[in-house]
Amino acid sequence: MSTKITLKQKKVLELIYNSLETSGFPPTLADLKEELKLVSNQSVLNFLEALEKKECIHRENGQARGIRILPLGYKEIGKNPLIKMAGISAGGAYIESFANAFTFLPIAGKVLENEKINQAKDNVFIIQVIGDSMINAGISDGDNLLIKESKEYKSGDIVLARTDSGTTVKKFIADGGKRYLQPENPAYEKMIIIPGEVQFQGKVILNLSKINK
Repeated sequence: MSTKITLKQKKVLELIYNSLETSGFPPTLADLKEELKLVSNQSVLNFLEALEKKECIHRENGQARGIRILPLGYKEIGKNPLIKMAGISAGGAYIESFANAFTFLPIAGKVLENEKINQAKDNVFIIQVIGDSMINAGISDGDNLLIKESKEYKSGDIVLARTDSGTTVKKFIADGGKRYLQPENPAYEKMIIIPGEVQFQGKVILNLSKINK
């Protein structure tokens, strides 16, 4: 399959990128139709289908608003990958407001490569930590953390955990039959994990705020 894209297809990719970066959402069919000066939604869909076949984008359920740019797409337009900024989480007690924001931040592709992130398959997002319960793990108040969803967690992983009270970032400890969330600040107490009441949203794989610019 040829991966060479046309100038018009490149323009579509750039419009998708700009919409994600500025509004947090992909453009609608109407937005693309107007920007590209096309006469029908089908013409827009043809562009999207072509880009999907060339593995530049992925569309959830074929919907325009479910567009995700794939690594090849970023390469074609010479842009760094956009990673979803999912909101804020506690570095202390639980915080309620996780996953309320819809913004995207550009992350250098080399950073993702170093962390062995497969942008086409892995679900990664960014959260900002509020609080100081993880300072001895190098996580400070206000830091942005790169989170990767996972099906497996081992003792010692720093995780994003959710309960009915909200979310928090802590170290997961499995000690015999006991499971708990361990802060990295002696001013805070560990949180016992009660089965069925705590869900892990992902594991911390990188503190973006500590990367040398």
